[in-house]
Amino acid sequence: MARERVGGKLRVGVVFGGRSGEHEVSLASAASVMAAMDATRFEVVPIGITREGRWLVGGDPMRALTEAASQRALTEGGVESDVKRGLAARASSAAGSTSLARAETSESLPPGLRQELDAVIVMLHGPRGEDGTIQGLLELADIPYVGAGVLGSAIGMDKVAMKDMFRAHGLPVVDYLAVARHDWERRPETVRAEVARRIGFPCFVKPANLGSSVGISKVKSPEALAAALTEAARHDRRLLVERAVVAREVEVAVLGNDAPEASLPGEVRFAGEWYDYETKYAEGQTTFQIPAPLSPETTARVRELAVRAFQAIDCAGMARVDFFIEGDDQVLVNEINTIPGFTATSAYPRLWEATGLPYPALIARLIELALERR
Repeated sequence: MARERVGGKLRVGVVFGGRSGEHEVSLASAASVMAAMDATRFEVVPIGITREGRWLVGGDPMRALTEAASQRALTEGGVESDVKRGLAARASSAAGSTSLARAETSESLPPGLRQELDAVIVMLHGPRGEDGTIQGLLELADIPYVGAGVLGSAIGMDKVAMKDMFRAHGLPVVDYLAVARHDWERRPETVRAEVARRIGFPCFVKPANLGSSVGISKVKSPEALAAALTEAARHDRRLLVERAVVAREVEVAVLGNDAPEASLPGEVRFAGEWYDYETKYAEGQTTFQIPAPLSPETTARVRELAVRAFQAIDCAGMARVDFFIEGDDQVLVNEINTIPGFTATSAYPRLWEATGLPYPALIARLIELALERR
């Protein structure tokens, strides 16, 4: 049972930051969640993790990390850095937190945190946050947490394992090929030939374990393949090559544990050639239509497949399932995201808002599902 605090409130930790390339996205997601939590029901405890892996509790972890992120973006320069700086600026306005004694550690949960918290919302995107790593740590500490467990998180994070699992469960997916960094470095000509034979061009090359379009390249010709594989290999030892499809992009939010439900679908529209990092997170780059203008049959199909994808990886709590609608309503499951973005422009909360579940109520429901799983 959860430990009730003075006034009946539950103390909920929100973990953000982390060591992945999605650090700034995590800050913006966590800031939105903390700002929307019902202060009459929950005490918010912000828990930051620096890029170096240090845990920050007490004081103002969000401010410390947003200032560091802004400074880093200024140093790096470039278009992507401008987007990161904008995300950090959005996150810096987070408020309403409960301050604990200042603690900093680089090893595990800060001392005493296990006794202080009733539940945890993990807002870490990418490796070491979305891949089962921190979920296992919270399991060991016996702290209820929002979202998928170790298995579902690990499968959902690894695009190769995810697609293998989807295919095993009979879900329609885009043609894909797994490439090991070891093979690309030692047998490049063999890899090139296999990509040309099995996938063709144009195609997308992706790191298996990363999100937010980090490290992804669209490859239009064989001459561009080497650079794309080398870029993806900077981020992961497992790479994914997929056939590029000309399709509409539709997203569905899923909520629940053993009896998950699917939201109305939404369609992502953007002016760029593909849905890259800048397009996803820079303000004004995309429009999102809810409900998606689909036939009743296709709407029912994507909602059904979203729940099936959720169950296929043994997910829990929440997930966003992304689809391609190719040609005449040919539905393909693209991927599942077990910790979807929660920024002001993110699809997951907007989809549930349109389905009848407002943002604060959605967060409360996620906490309830975390306690229910325990």
